[in-house]
Amino acid sequence: MTERYAVVVVGGGTAGLSAALVLGRARHRTLVVDAGEPRNAPAAHMQGYLSRDGMPPAEFLSAGREEIARYGVELVRDRVVEVEKGEDFAVVLAGGRTVQARRLVIATGLKDELPAVPGVAERFGRDVLHCPFCHGWEVRDQPFGVLASSPASVHQALIVSQWSKDVRFFLHTVAEEELSDQDLRRLAAAGVDVVPGEVAGLVVEDDRLTGVRLADDTTHARSVVFVAPRPVPQSGLLERLGAELHETPFGAYPVVDPTGLTTVPGVWAAGNAIGFAEQVVHAASGGYRAAAAIVGDLLMTDLDAAAQE
Repeated sequence: MTERYAVVVVGGGTAGLSAALVLGRARHRTLVVDAGEPRNAPAAHMQGYLSRDGMPPAEFLSAGREEIARYGVELVRDRVVEVEKGEDFAVVLAGGRTVQARRLVIATGLKDELPAVPGVAERFGRDVLHCPFCHGWEVRDQPFGVLASSPASVHQALIVSQWSKDVRFFLHTVAEEELSDQDLRRLAAAGVDVVPGEVAGLVVEDDRLTGVRLADDTTHARSVVFVAPRPVPQSGLLERLGAELHETPFGAYPVVDPTGLTTVPGVWAAGNAIGFAEQVVHAASGGYRAAAAIVGDLLMTDLDAAAQE
């Protein structure tokens, strides 16, 4: 017989575990399907989460898995490959198992597609960074480089100047003519040096970033480089369920209400599944909100059914 759960949570990162914790404490049989690919895996520490500032992401998730287990929540390391909607949802796992769920939480997150510059992927999360709010304090006052991926990268160059007054903005494949007069005035006011020319690679010595090398073979001494990865939402399941998506400059994300409810009845989304800028603290909150809404939804559904008997 197919196993039946009140809720299946797809994704075992912060948003998924937070939702599972609330559901388990509300005495709902819950299954978390975790593919084991958290977005922040390259980072040694996470910052900005009150009481957990500086905690390694893997340790944070391990603690979350221990907490949900206390309330009988099941977790499997697997991947959801298909979901079919009937009276319940039929959730098909890559390992061959199929389970039934009355409600779903989609917390599949997103993947960061890095610029194709030699050395960037290898150093990402160490001295190649993307978020100054996540890492700025730890690298403060060092010589920064910012690798442009579009004219919008001006914003990143301006923001990181809050943490260092030695910032060079490498235009890479962006032409200086693509920057507005306002962009140039703001960069100058922030003390950011604009460096034209394509970046050929990073200079690494003794496992430490020391510079940025241009295609003309000139090198700029830098110890930190900020990049802007292209976020790729993992929204395949939502699309196949027929969820309405809205296009943003950072990918297509589901239309959701304040609790994370999508346009598909019974399907909630949380964490980076609903937006590229959801930090760990936001993901935890989103998972909590979604779970609390599901608890109320299931209760009212069951009470209405009982009242009609």
